[in-house]
Amino acid sequence: MSAGWVFLGAMIGAYGLANMLQSMAAARTTAHETLDPKLLVRLARQGVYLLGVLFQMLGFVLAFAARGELPLFLVQAAVAAGLGVTAILGVLFLKWRLPRSEIALLAALLVGLGALVLAAEPHPSHPLGPAGILGLVAVLGGLAVIGLFAAKLRGAKGSVALGALAGIAFAAAAVAARPLANPTSGEAFLTNPLLYLLIAHSLVGQLLLGLAMQRGSTTAAVAAMDAAAAVPAAIIGLLFLGDRIAPGREWFAAAGFVVTLAAVIGLTFYAEPQPHHQPLPARVRAIAGPVSTVPVPTAPASTASVPAAAGSGARAKPNRVVRTSQARARARLRARHSARAAVRTSNR
Repeated sequence: MSAGWVFLGAMIGAYGLANMLQSMAAARTTAHETLDPKLLVRLARQGVYLLGVLFQMLGFVLAFAARGELPLFLVQAAVAAGLGVTAILGVLFLKWRLPRSEIALLAALLVGLGALVLAAEPHPSHPLGPAGILGLVAVLGGLAVIGLFAAKLRGAKGSVALGALAGIAFAAAAVAARPLANPTSGEAFLTNPLLYLLIAHSLVGQLLLGLAMQRGSTTAAVAAMDAAAAVPAAIIGLLFLGDRIAPGREWFAAAGFVVTLAAVIGLTFYAEPQPHHQPLPARVRAIAGPVSTVPVPTAPASTASVPAAAGSGARAKPNRVVRTSQARARARLRARHSARAAVRTSNR
């Protein structure tokens, strides 16, 4: 058994756990409507996000090692299988509720991946020439420009659009990694421009994925990313990088790729927002203001128990003021309890 298959299986588990942890962190961070790199700084202040990044780095290294032998159409599709791991972990630990349509699509995803495994034939990559390197530079610039506009989208559209852009960035990183995974020496590895394009595309993809996870379903954001990452990388790998399909199994490869792609695209339409992405109503947010731990003020007992019979005009005004203050305090307290309950839900 080739070591590439071991790397591939471990990569699926690492990416699935990374998606769940980063989703939890993104849901706790203020949503951004611009392509602001400071979002990564704010996310990095959370231990959950850092742990997710650690697992994503592990998955990245494992994927890099797997690309040294396995074709891109298989490795990129296998990254999508991490979505199934994310969904299972979300059900077990975050109390996500997956509809039947989503469960059926996840099952189709696994079937398509199985067909790709049967069709893949391990083989080292061909080198990528200067034209390919310039193409990767152009894609990086295009992602930066389009991302500025896509960051203004909200809801499901923003989640899918930003997730797709993240997928294109990760596809470009995969194209750079395939020939880079077979270096002739350490010096050649460090001086290869593909290494720095790989890092740049990965950072841009990470930023876009963080923005996508803030705007809707985690499953939809990751599914859009996987769909956009699979097709370009598979085509470029087959045409230019020497990826191979086992003789007589072309139909397995075609059917598996179509089923896998259809499943991840279907998830972008049928995936429902998870509980920790549900925002508070606008009116509640307006009353509550920022969540804090300042105790709610209460009126003194002597003021609250002024006899009604002695109600002169001088004493009636303080009573109305006290009642209004108490009503506002109770509204703030209810809103704060709702916000804290949402955070506790994301921690489960």
